[in-house]
Amino acid sequence: MIDKLRSKIYNLLKKSEKFFQTDMVYLAKGGFWLTLGQIISSLSSFLLAIAFANLLPKEVYGTYKYVLSLVGMLSIFTLSGMGTSLTRSTARGFEGSVIPILKEKIKWGAFGSLVSLGIAIYYYLNGNLTLTICFVIAAIFLPLMDSFGIYGAFLNGRKNFKLSTKYNIIIKIIATTLMILVLIFSKNVFLILFAYFISYTSLRFIFLKITIKKERPNSETESDTMSYGKHLSLMNVILTIANNIDKILLWHFLGAVSLAIYSFAIAIPEQARTFFRQTSILAFPKLANKSINEIKKTFLIKIQKYFLILVPLVGLYIIIAPYIYKMLFPQYTESIIYSQIFILIILFTPISHIQTVLTAHTKKKQLYILKVALPFLRIILLLLLLPFYGIMGAILAIIGTHIIRACILLFFFKKL
Repeated sequence: MIDKLRSKIYNLLKKSEKFFQTDMVYLAKGGFWLTLGQIISSLSSFLLAIAFANLLPKEVYGTYKYVLSLVGMLSIFTLSGMGTSLTRSTARGFEGSVIPILKEKIKWGAFGSLVSLGIAIYYYLNGNLTLTICFVIAAIFLPLMDSFGIYGAFLNGRKNFKLSTKYNIIIKIIATTLMILVLIFSKNVFLILFAYFISYTSLRFIFLKITIKKERPNSETESDTMSYGKHLSLMNVILTIANNIDKILLWHFLGAVSLAIYSFAIAIPEQARTFFRQTSILAFPKLANKSINEIKKTFLIKIQKYFLILVPLVGLYIIIAPYIYKMLFPQYTESIIYSQIFILIILFTPISHIQTVLTAHTKKKQLYILKVALPFLRIILLLLLLPFYGIMGAILAIIGTHIIRACILLFFFKKL
């Protein structure tokens, strides 16, 4: 019975390949695990958001988000582009850079710790003991938390999405459970931050050790893996700043409560965008082994079909968003209108897959424009709009950047 069902599903997927012009069997196999992982991740984040909304005062939650935003900005020191470079090399059979990349990330991440300690000293001198302690805690974990997650890039390069997803699911469930327990028994921002950092850092370390021991990466290396990773990391500097500066500006101009309202407004759309971007993880190893001419034959058609699937989903969310917030986040009904507008960023997800093509084929010039010039534009728009229009200014600045980015991506793709 099960074999017959599998056979029918396989035949259905093969037939659908003519319409989607994609290897649907590969997409279904890898996509199942990535989708399952994202569902668990989104559900965990959703439960944690409910806990934050109903158990934590807005001021404390705003402080928590402010600290994580600055820590996210400091993560530029952990060389975020190394993971993408490792995935690309691993997909091509060169797996020997796992440990060298890990050491390089930790080494550079130590500079991020020093900056975090500098921020802690600044707040201490200004009499803010709460933020002083928060950034001391962050400094301890900053070089390690992101670096230990390098096993995921290696497994994705091997197309072992099943194992990567299993590890991520375990991490997400344990970390979320621990944080919810802390929220139930305490409203202390120090304990909440410590629970966040210690759970992700220790669990990623465990799975890194397991991956190296069981998967045994080969010793083959590619000469440009490290340099390309540093190029990508350099490109990500402005992008990382741009992705976090909205929250930092809201904290400074409008305070912790407004930051909390904004964070809840973008939470569901951001989770949805992450969910729909899983296909780029699947596509990356395939695109790295295809020529540009092969890709260009069908890529725009796939993007159009993907877009048409997303339009009704976005419309549905706009309709049901008020009910979701009134039922689950009653303290954050002010977030509804902002969330209904921000969900429009989902529509740009298909076009963003063009950047995956550029990354897979090491188009450094185009990537520098996308990862430096555009985030810089986003920062300028935030600085212009947010002080005058508050939360709505931040929303409009981000959507405006996405529109411009989509146009540039299409231009780059046609010029390939």
